[in-house]
Amino acid sequence: MARSVETADGVRLHVEVDGPPDAPVTVVLAHGWTLDLRVWGPVARALAAGPAPARVVRYDHRGHGGSSPVTPETMTIEQLADDLAVVIAEVAPDGPLVIGGHSMGGMTLMALAERHPHLVERAAGIALVATASGGLTEKPFGLPPRQAALVRAAEERIYGSRRWADRTTLGSPRLLAPGLRWLLLGPEAGPVARRITFDTVAACRPLTLSGFRPTLDAHERDAALEAFAAIPTVVLVGTRDRLTPVRAARRIAAALPSAELTVFPGAGHMLPVERVSEVATRIGALVRGAVPLAS
Repeated sequence: MARSVETADGVRLHVEVDGPPDAPVTVVLAHGWTLDLRVWGPVARALAAGPAPARVVRYDHRGHGGSSPVTPETMTIEQLADDLAVVIAEVAPDGPLVIGGHSMGGMTLMALAERHPHLVERAAGIALVATASGGLTEKPFGLPPRQAALVRAAEERIYGSRRWADRTTLGSPRLLAPGLRWLLLGPEAGPVARRITFDTVAACRPLTLSGFRPTLDAHERDAALEAFAAIPTVVLVGTRDRLTPVRAARRIAAALPSAELTVFPGAGHMLPVERVSEVATRIGALVRGAVPLAS
C-alpha cells in the first residue's frame, strides 16, 4: 500500500507499507544516499511473509525516489531524522518498532537518537546496515589519498556545472552500470541486486547526489550510539564495501559493544539486495524478540 506523508516544511514523502496491518511489530526501513525504497523491497517482502510476519514501512528520503525534490539547504542528516520522526508518527504511532537503516539511512537512525530520543525508546530492535558513525572522509572509496583528492576535485567541478544542475536523472542504468558495479557491489551480486542498484542510482536527481555530500562528510555520531545500548542491535557489513568499509562497522561496534557485528565475505555496499535472506533473517530475529513486548 502506497501513501504520502507531509513533513513540517511541506515536503511530501512517498511511503509504502507491506505486511499484515494488525502485525504486532512494525519495521521501519530507511534507504541510503542516491537510492530509494526499492532497495529495501526484497527484505520487506521477506519480513512481511516471514515466520513472525511484520508490518514493514519503507519510504523515500526527501529528494529521492517518489518524494518531493528539495533545495540543498534542507539536505541534511538532521533533517532526515526529523522526516523519519514524522513518518513514524503518521504511519506507526503505536506499538513496538524495529528500525533499520542502510548507509545514509543508518546515519539517519543515529541522528534520530539525538533529536527524537522518545522514538528510539519505542524501538525493540535496531539494524545498522552498511553504514558508519563517522570518518567518511578518511580514505574515501578505498583509494589512496592522492587518487581520492583527484576524485573529489573532479566531483566539485562536475557539481558546479550548469549541465549538472539542469539534469533530472544521473543517466542511463546501462551506461552507469560498470562504475556502479565496481563502487557498490561485490563480485557475486546477482541480477536482481544489479538491476535494483543500477536503476535506483540512475534515477537519482543529480542535485540530490551533490546536495547531500556535505552532510555526509560532516557526519560524526559515535556518541549517539549510546542510545542503542539497551536495545538489541545488529551491525552488518560486507568485506567488499568501498563506501562504509569493515573498519566503519568495527568503529560502531567499538562505540556500541552491546551490538552484534556480522561481516559478510565478498559482499559490497548493497547488502539489502546482495544478501537478502541473511539481512532479513537478522532483522526478523529482532522482530521475533519484540513480539512478547506487543502481547
